[in-house]
Amino acid sequence: MAFELKKLPYEYDALEPIIDKETMHFHHDKHHQTYVTNLNNLLEGTGFETSSIEEILTSLDKLPEAKKNGIRNNAGGVYNHNLFWEVMIPGGSKEPKNELKIAIEKAFGTLDELKNVFNAKGAGQFGSGWAWLVTDKEGNLEVLSTPNQDSPISLGKIVLLGNDVWEHAYYLNYQNRRADYLKAWWELVNWDVVENRYLNR
Repeated sequence: MAFELKKLPYEYDALEPIIDKETMHFHHDKHHQTYVTNLNNLLEGTGFETSSIEEILTSLDKLPEAKKNGIRNNAGGVYNHNLFWEVMIPGGSKEPKNELKIAIEKAFGTLDELKNVFNAKGAGQFGSGWAWLVTDKEGNLEVLSTPNQDSPISLGKIVLLGNDVWEHAYYLNYQNRRADYLKAWWELVNWDVVENRYLNR
């Protein structure tokens, strides 16, 4: 089965004023769609045509050498964006609770300190990329960044939360003020989804 562009779980203007309607249209309908289209084209003849996105991104060493970089970039673009839309909700949601709250306090001390570390990773990512909150199977949390559309699952990590710091994700509203975008974005985080991902690691 070819990959398809997932429908947004909310309206295009639902995340305003943090993320504007026009940015959402371009980001989802153009950028994300391009990754889906390119990935389907690149997978033809590789033996991975029916693989899941997770299987592809954790088997990069088995891909045909001539297509490896293209598939890594576009599969990452599909996976990363699917998660990005999922971990946001209009108005945000409750703060972390239960096991996730305990894990955050163990790793970072406080939620505010997690945000500081995460924002610093996102702001410090040179050029295009992502900031991530990830875990291992034992529940140990870590914040990291990746360039371009590289995904932490290719590094053996379990992704809980990710923010897109490519300019197309924020430039219409924030121009070169990536740090302002990173700070404002926390108002959209769906902690219920993040916690569910943590519990099902």
